[in-house]
Amino acid sequence: MPIHYARSLTGHERTPGANRHLGIALAFVAGALNAGGFLAVQQYTSHMTGLVSSVADHLVLGDYVLALAALGAVLSFLLGAACTAVLVNYVRRRGLLSAYALPLLVEAVLLLVFGVLGARLATIGGLFVPLTVMLLCFTMGLQNAVITKVSHAEIRTTHMTGIVTDIGIELGKLCYWNADGGRRRPKVLANRSRLALLVSLLGAFLVGGIAGTLGFRHLGYVSTVPLAALLCLLAIVPAVDDALRVLARQGKQR
Repeated sequence: MPIHYARSLTGHERTPGANRHLGIALAFVAGALNAGGFLAVQQYTSHMTGLVSSVADHLVLGDYVLALAALGAVLSFLLGAACTAVLVNYVRRRGLLSAYALPLLVEAVLLLVFGVLGARLATIGGLFVPLTVMLLCFTMGLQNAVITKVSHAEIRTTHMTGIVTDIGIELGKLCYWNADGGRRRPKVLANRSRLALLVSLLGAFLVGGIAGTLGFRHLGYVSTVPLAALLCLLAIVPAVDDALRVLARQGKQR
């Protein structure tokens, strides 16, 4: 991967193309973690809709332990998103340019922990839910907040409900017959570039899910290590740039 391209993916200067490419890469990672993680922890960890519904269901049915477990997963996702906000603003306020890269490096480290220690973490309970579930939900929240901030909430990567809805909307506009040819009323036109992006995100999530399932099935927890390596590849250049920048500042101060 060329250095200038890697720098553009998670660097401070943003372009629509860089946002698209980063979103597709992160959708692949999210799909792999969601599907492979299901084999590890027996639940999907990327979307909060089902988990929030589980909290409500279990509360009504009196299954308070299960309700607390679902609530713990939701809180872990929330804390992951909050962690991204803290990291991004911390880096920005210090005049550095790796604000979007740092959370992805943190995610990579957490995935390495999951890959190496996942089997042991699965036996440790924390907040009424295994640490493996909390760790995966935290990383999902971390990642989703990164692409949300980068794209100004135009791209999501960890859950497909909104993406599938938006694809349906654009397909509906694409199929709409403008009977008057736009002479009396504005034409209904699909945003073809947005449709292509949405389909790409959905496809990347699906391919990631297949890869994650195959990886965990044949390799187990260690299958997350290549995903961590991919995240490092995406984020390492801006982080190194900032490290060199800090060293240069310290040198001048001396």
